[in-house]
Amino acid sequence: MKRVLVATGLLAASFSAATAGTLDTVKQRGTLVCGVSAGFAGFSAPDSQGNYKGLDVDYCRAMAAGVLGDANKVRYVALTAQNRFTALQSGEIDVLYRNSTETYLRGVTLGLRQGPINFYDGQGFVVKSDSGVKDLKGLNGATVCVAQGTTHEVTLGDYGRANGIEWKPLVFDRTDTMLQTFFGGRCDAMTQDASALAGSVTTAAPNPADYTVLPQTISKEPLGPFTRNGDEVWSDIITWLHYGLIEAEELGVTAANADDMAKSTTPAVQRLLGTSGDLGSRLGLDNKWMLQAIKAVGNYSEIFERNVGKASPLKLDRGLNATWTKGGLMYAIPFK
Repeated sequence: MKRVLVATGLLAASFSAATAGTLDTVKQRGTLVCGVSAGFAGFSAPDSQGNYKGLDVDYCRAMAAGVLGDANKVRYVALTAQNRFTALQSGEIDVLYRNSTETYLRGVTLGLRQGPINFYDGQGFVVKSDSGVKDLKGLNGATVCVAQGTTHEVTLGDYGRANGIEWKPLVFDRTDTMLQTFFGGRCDAMTQDASALAGSVTTAAPNPADYTVLPQTISKEPLGPFTRNGDEVWSDIITWLHYGLIEAEELGVTAANADDMAKSTTPAVQRLLGTSGDLGSRLGLDNKWMLQAIKAVGNYSEIFERNVGKASPLKLDRGLNATWTKGGLMYAIPFK
């Protein structure tokens, strides 16, 4: 019995120390500061009124709803590939949701914690439809536009050396400049995450029909959020937000029916929406934090379809981003 009391005391002390970090800062400030990209269609991009929209943006909004009770209490900081991690390390932002690939080196050298994967992607290529290029071998000797400070730059070189393809990288420190250069005809091809290419062609090409995204991808690009090491409670909130959005999809909880579903007698639904148990309070949040998050942005399916799926200009298939029950990789750790 004594050992149990000691363990409980240690747990309480640990929780107290951890909550003296980002969670308290966000609550005291009354605003979540979220690092996003400046213009990736489908993930984070300002509309004509300057309002940010996209899959990453919806995660920021869900966080604000769950932690602060208001999805609009977010300040977005547009970051480049070069300064995104520095901004998080320095405390300029509270969390990085910027279509960032999770890798071994990023996980062990930056002093940052990688959250759960919220989008499975792969590095692809786009070419002019009339170029005659049908596969990657057709790009031997081609000039390829690529963004500096990304995994794409490294993978491009690795793949070329491994497969005997000699392409000529043209490297850009700004994505918008890269897009202008490619669509201006200076590069034979452009490489990014396949989802980003689809968005770029849809929103930035003078005539989208003039361009083709090649079917091959040359890498695994698991995208997810980043937080700072040593801030375990905040990192846990980021983690469980994602699992909660997946769990909501599995259980049929949507933005429209969340309040009605909160009256459900199904134990799994009750725990997720905070009508039974004390799962929210264990993270320093209201027990109905996930109910607030889901009401604000919907479940993962709603977020995906609205921003990058069939209801969006990108019209991407769910593919690997489907739930495990439908042949995908999205799988929620149970809320219990």
